[in-house]
Amino acid sequence: MSSQAAGAPALPGIGRSFAVRELRFWLTDYRRTWRGSIYSTVLSPVLYLGAMGLGLGSLIDTRGTASLGGVSYLAFLAPGLLAANAMQTAISCSTYPVLGSVKWLKTYQAAAATPLRPRDIFHGHLLFTLLRLTMNSSIFIVVMAAFGAARSLWVLAALPVAVLTGLAFAAPVEAFAVLQTRDQPFSVLYRFGMIPLFLFSGTFFPVTQLPAWVRPLAYATPLWHGVALCRSLSLGTATIGEALAHVGYLAVLAAVGVAAGNRTYRRRLYV
Repeated sequence: MSSQAAGAPALPGIGRSFAVRELRFWLTDYRRTWRGSIYSTVLSPVLYLGAMGLGLGSLIDTRGTASLGGVSYLAFLAPGLLAANAMQTAISCSTYPVLGSVKWLKTYQAAAATPLRPRDIFHGHLLFTLLRLTMNSSIFIVVMAAFGAARSLWVLAALPVAVLTGLAFAAPVEAFAVLQTRDQPFSVLYRFGMIPLFLFSGTFFPVTQLPAWVRPLAYATPLWHGVALCRSLSLGTATIGEALAHVGYLAVLAAVGVAAGNRTYRRRLYV
């Protein structure tokens, strides 16, 4: 058990400072490894927007864009990919890095042997994931602007929306990942969770094109809420009511994930 008693109350500000200490560990580690991910961070939006937004989009635009709201396929696709990219970043940061820290590298156990509580370790890694989400989403928006895919300055507000979308995935996935002893469940998560969401949550085509019985499932997914809000902001068509509904949905999922993570991290690290 950690040197801090399991039931001891935290002094004001102590938890936050300890979470920042865990964040500093992840930043130190990332400072040594960032070159391995920066290329894909930049190339991914360039390749997707170039191949699908411009290449495939040129074919779609010639057949009419009424089903896309009268905008080009590039303008329709780009903000959806922004939210989908946030989901992928969040899941990749919240699966193997967590399992590796608790099973192979034992860095979580080392941190738990200090005054850091399990929730500090959890929150510190969430903070690092938020920084990764902010960096990746910022780069994506810059690439969007370079391709001419942003129709409104409100696209800047899509940055915090993309980060919140990522957080709505990162928190519950971390809560799940820390309890795992093998990596096989991650394959199930990727194949039957992330990939179907990526394909059928409105990123590449309107959800209204799906069969009627499938649409409620798509509308219930957190990615659809992120895609819909990022798209309406990028196109300059967002309304206050719509924005509040999407943000509220994503915030509730993130809060549930954080609450679950506080419990699962404690269960795994206090033995």
